[in-house]
Amino acid sequence: MYPIVTVQDAVTAFADFMEPTDAELDAIEQEMPVIMADVDLLDAQIITLDRVPTELDNRRLRRARRRALAARLAAAKVTAAATVPGGAA
Repeated sequence: MYPIVTVQDAVTAFADFMEPTDAELDAIEQEMPVIMADVDLLDAQIITLDRVPTELDNRRLRRARRRALAARLAAAKVTAAATVPGGAA
């Protein structure tokens, strides 16, 4: 009988590329407001899955959608401002 062993430790033990770089961590940090706004929107949508949405649920959904759109717009403006040479709009 042959023992079954994994070789994952031997393969990934020396993998330096497994950790995110500083640039990747900075990109994640810049996108965090968008991520959190999307999580809030998903929470609001999940609440209404198993019932008929009340007026309060509808307001919560609208606010979450507006926050998600505002976060995406702010992120797009930051990205656009960073990519335009000379600071021109």
